[in-house]
Amino acid sequence: MFHALTPALALIAALSLPFAAQSRDVAGQFDYYVLALSWQPAWCRSTGDARGAPECAPGTGRGFTVHGLWPQHEEGWPEYCRSRHRDPSRRETAAMADVMGSAGLAWHQWQKHGRCSDLSADAYFDATRRATASIAIPEILDRLPRDLSLPPVVVEEAILEANPALEADGVTVICRDGALTELRICLTRDLEPRRCAPDVRRDCGRARIVMEAPR
Repeated sequence: MFHALTPALALIAALSLPFAAQSRDVAGQFDYYVLALSWQPAWCRSTGDARGAPECAPGTGRGFTVHGLWPQHEEGWPEYCRSRHRDPSRRETAAMADVMGSAGLAWHQWQKHGRCSDLSADAYFDATRRATASIAIPEILDRLPRDLSLPPVVVEEAILEANPALEADGVTVICRDGALTELRICLTRDLEPRRCAPDVRRDCGRARIVMEAPR
């Protein structure tokens, strides 16, 4: 005989669903943004050179470039959401190459993260630009004359000094294979600085890292 679920049983049934089935990947349902800024010299060495990426050519001189603007839950994040908005055109993704390095990355970031913002592609890319413009990068970091070995906290402190509105728990330094790879900066849905949730506040644990000079 069928019995209607009581509220308690309904809650148990909902909690027993697989994580992905609990509607966490719904456009517009997120708590804050993470602005991810890749250290391009490290990406070129690990990935871009093998692909022949034009942004890795000598003389490009890029330091930090935009990896993406990621909608984030207080724990975890949504991805590949269904969107009511059309996908960006080739012209629109190509126009993001100046801050993201390539149209291909802009397209991928829209698919994986941008759709979850519930913004149109044009508005999402505009938010990405505004978020990027709100963060000051000390010139000395973007114009290193040579590779440096330094504690990760020095990179964080340089960013904090250049951006008084940020706090230490709002900036995360990421490293891989002993090299600086990325900065992650947490912003509200209105693109104001905020603290990162614990799952994002995982700084590089090495005593020193290599910061490769821009090409």
